[in-house]
Amino acid sequence: MAASGIGSGTERRRATIHDVARSAGVSRQTVSRALNDKAEIDGATKQRVLDAARALDYRPSRFARGLVRQDTTSIGLVIPDLRNPFFTEVASSALEAARGRDWHVVIYDTQDNPEQELSTMRVIGSQVDAIVGYFRQPEEELDRYAAGMPVVFIDREPHSTRFSAIRIDGEAGVREAIAHLVSAGHHRIGMLDHNRRPEPSDRRRWFAAATAAHGLEQDASWVVGADQSVEGGERALGRLRAAHPELTAVFTFNDIIAIGAIRHARVAGLRVPADLAVIGFDGLELGSIVEPPLSSVGIDTRRLGELAIEQIARLLTGAEPLRPAELVVRAALRLRGSG
Repeated sequence: MAASGIGSGTERRRATIHDVARSAGVSRQTVSRALNDKAEIDGATKQRVLDAARALDYRPSRFARGLVRQDTTSIGLVIPDLRNPFFTEVASSALEAARGRDWHVVIYDTQDNPEQELSTMRVIGSQVDAIVGYFRQPEEELDRYAAGMPVVFIDREPHSTRFSAIRIDGEAGVREAIAHLVSAGHHRIGMLDHNRRPEPSDRRRWFAAATAAHGLEQDASWVVGADQSVEGGERALGRLRAAHPELTAVFTFNDIIAIGAIRHARVAGLRVPADLAVIGFDGLELGSIVEPPLSSVGIDTRRLGELAIEQIARLLTGAEPLRPAELVVRAALRLRGSG
């Protein structure tokens, strides 16, 4: 009688829940629920799992039996920088949506470091049922640690159907922001972009398109890179104003940089927005308590968290996932006092 399991010859190893998940094209949690006849698994998915388990002669170990009988779904939420209030708001929204399903969420901070992403994935891959968050590593590297597990990117386009993604579309919001500034009489508008990555951001591309549509004279000197911090915004605006003293308005990569720009303006004796208008991007609640309150192209972080958890739920249960067109959060201009 042939030995059962995975491999060839006499060294065939015992099949694991990961093998069944990979063979059936589902998550470990879906395998667990299918083998335990949970009601939320649709019939076709359940049968696919049972067929894969039978073909691999899968026999749960005592430890695996504990896994497949667990009732708690665990989600790994990967965030680049929890010190940035935007990511704190995203995490809070995802936690709220997960609580509605009685799910457990473990938050990991990668410090916006690609190498830290991989070490996080090495830890997270064996501890959770699905992963959602921000990643910069190539998909094939991420998949080494997440094989058979649902993964949902935030603000990143996937290159394959293996991964799902929630896209943030701020193009119309940035266009609206620049149109507002132009209508207020501003024709010397600069931008403070991020400086952590070699390629220009989508927000810079949207800014360039919007200013070009209004015939504003622009070259690379009108965009200055900034650290994503209040101090970074202060320093970057100083460099931009030194290059362009005629500057009357600035759009920033995010609200934290914008708050730094406001602080620089006040130290320099400029009135905001009378002497310098400032518009950020994110729509942080924090922006409502600075003086003057920050105008921003705002993202609905609550919707972002809801979409992430909804897509994970569909992928875990084998239900029809949300289509890419449904996984878009559109940013819109929120006028307060600074712009």
